Amino acid sequence: MIEEKGIIYLNNVNKSYSTGVPALNGINLTIGRGEFVFIVGDSGSGKSTLIKLLLRELTATSGSVYVMGCDLAKLKHRQIPKFRRNLGVVFQDFRLLNDRNVYENVAFAQRIVQTPANEIRRNVPAILATVGLAGKYKAKTKQLSGGEQQRVALARALVNNPSILLADEPTGNLDPKNSWEIMKLLEEINEAGTTVIVVTHNREIVNAMQKRVVTMKKGVIVSDEEKGGYIDED
Repeated sequence: MIEEKGIIYLNNVNKSYSTGVPALNGINLTIGRGEFVFIVGDSGSGKSTLIKLLLRELTATSGSVYVMGCDLAKLKHRQIPKFRRNLGVVFQDFRLLNDRNVYENVAFAQRIVQTPANEIRRNVPAILATVGLAGKYKAKTKQLSGGEQQRVALARALVNNPSILLADEPTGNLDPKNSWEIMKLLEEINEAGTTVIVVTHNREIVNAMQKRVVTMKKGVIVSDEEKGGYIDED
């Protein structure tokens, strides 16, 4: 079983865009079930391309990408939505439905996967309580602070109980206080068993949290350290 190698396993992965410029070059990466991993690096280092490969938004030019034991190169287009049910994703810009309230934003993720209505009524309040928004379920998203909006996005990503949570610059639009609160939530989610992967430029958070840190530069992994920190690259 390939997942014995890790819940995420990349073997000699290369990705070139139509321009011919390599975005990823010989990436080898194994992430175990239940790990918390930061992926850091300057703009253009390949972080976003890596995340898109894991989401199956892109496919590798060569090499193998396995997520939860699934060879993503062999995944048919119609199988992608089912595959993504096991992935929670949080972005820098929240990507909420601004015409709906907090409850509806989170319930939407359950309706997509055809969760029965009685389960939705049970699951949505539970996950909103987990992220500290139990009293805000009727609020429209525009009435919320940035930190609260990111908590809604986090609740939506988690309500289907994914095996993996991908957070792409989750604190990019937040002040330091809210950034730390979101990171504390991510840590609690990880401690409950979810594999958490965070792409970030936030040097202070990376250095303080002492998690595994994978550093990328120009499409290559230049460092992979347990209890690592943010490496200054010349």
